[in-house]
Amino acid sequence: MDSNDLERERGITILSKNTAVRYKGFKINIIDTPGHADFGGEVERILNMCDGVLLLVDAVEGPMPQTRFVLRKALDLNKKVIVVVNKIDRPSARPDWVIDATFDLFVELGATDEQCDFPVVYASGANGIAGPDPKDLAEDLAPLFEAIVREVAAPPVDLDAALQMLVTNLDYDEHKGRIAIGRVTGGRLDRGSQIAIAKPDGDKPRTGKIAELYVYDNFARVPAETVMAGDICALTGLSDVTIGETVCDKDQPSALPTITVEEPTVRMTFSVNTSAFAGREGKFVTSRQIKERLDRELERNLALRVSPGESAESFIVSGRGALHLGILMENMRREGYEFAVGPPKVITKRVDDKLHEPFEEAMVELPEAHVGSAVDLLGQRKGTMLDLSNSTGGLTRLTYRIPTRGLLGLRNALLTATRGTGVLTTIFKDYAPFAGELNSRENGSLTASAQGQVTSYALDSAQNRGRMMVQPGDEVYEDQVVGIHQRAGDLGINVCKRKQATNVRSATKDQTTVLQEAFKPSLDEALEYCADDELVEVTPESVRIRKNPAIRSRR
Repeated sequence: MDSNDLERERGITILSKNTAVRYKGFKINIIDTPGHADFGGEVERILNMCDGVLLLVDAVEGPMPQTRFVLRKALDLNKKVIVVVNKIDRPSARPDWVIDATFDLFVELGATDEQCDFPVVYASGANGIAGPDPKDLAEDLAPLFEAIVREVAAPPVDLDAALQMLVTNLDYDEHKGRIAIGRVTGGRLDRGSQIAIAKPDGDKPRTGKIAELYVYDNFARVPAETVMAGDICALTGLSDVTIGETVCDKDQPSALPTITVEEPTVRMTFSVNTSAFAGREGKFVTSRQIKERLDRELERNLALRVSPGESAESFIVSGRGALHLGILMENMRREGYEFAVGPPKVITKRVDDKLHEPFEEAMVELPEAHVGSAVDLLGQRKGTMLDLSNSTGGLTRLTYRIPTRGLLGLRNALLTATRGTGVLTTIFKDYAPFAGELNSRENGSLTASAQGQVTSYALDSAQNRGRMMVQPGDEVYEDQVVGIHQRAGDLGINVCKRKQATNVRSATKDQTTVLQEAFKPSLDEALEYCADDELVEVTPESVRIRKNPAIRSRR
């Protein structure tokens, strides 16, 4: 169901999607939600549409930090949970340990005795097989569907009640316009009927007309004349409806409780690109165009917040994490937007007149030989070790409690410390007293001292100063970050310098220049590297880092 390009590239679910299948006369609506806490807004609104949850757990790795987030939300809403141990066909599968670890997680999250007595299905999604016992799998997924039909009760609905449908998702079609998606919780919805749109805040309901009506069936969206309570549908004709509003009976308008999501923990400043190369590569470059795009994102991205920045050309965008905001930026650049962003900043708050900041639980899996380097690195970033245990394949698993500030830029540093073998997963825990100052970046930047084209001659000597981010032929401008300094502090270098041409013979005339491979940071890597006095220039074709002229002028 992951059809988005970014989802396929990264191997994660970003947007929630729904479909339906039929099994032995039952219609089963299936909603795929993200597991990562950065996209918790998707999870929180979609859980309003479901009656039960399939909790997928890897047969080798067991519950991950993201598992905790999704499970906590499901338990809070008292949803029936069926644990599905996936990838049971892997040679290193350890189902007994996985079930024990999952049970411990239920207990830790305060589940009731009834919730802790969860049904278990073992499966291999790749092979399309499942069963109640890891050693006795059927030839298809029938045991999984049997568990759903047996364990998840039909939705408690009243067919004779007044119409109510909470809008939980929005889609868009070039011809049909805005498409509202949700589950009918009471009454019936008819194509062409007059309805009311209500909010729980007491505003006067608006009226509208359902143009077209669709239901989900066998992985397709099919037209329908009527949708009864309990089913999930999509409808058109309501051009101004938003997520959290209730489509209800025109004569008896009554709003359902709106959707609430957790507050953002990280903010970044989006602004118009003012570099020397501004406007070269982007299609949408003005503050008005950037603001319109951010406003459109707010319509369906409930966990996002946008507020005015220090100037008319900047906006403060807040989200659930650097990944949450990074996905937004990647989508914008692929749509043709050009802009600049500042480094991620955590959102602090005062509790009892004391400064509090967000903390997260970080889990690192790495070879035993690199444990010492990882422990030192996490300790420098104010991390506190919670657990150290052996994982599968000779790996060690470290669990830390660490301020969100300490995680900014940690991924790249960890890969360097573990020679590319460390795997980091994190999840937001809570707000706690400020952990103190920390220096998250030890190395300074190499910046270009002049605008022009990079030459091999200049890079030959410049690469002795650090790791270069540019290669011969690249265009650079003054104050652009062109490399990572091997020492603390910034250093300006001329990477456009050309060899002086003379008519004097030289012993080194035919000497071959050997250049190191340039480090071309991705958008995520650039955001992790970016310091407080730097900006990331984002265009459809390039990702550059440069010094922030506003901060430099203050100095």
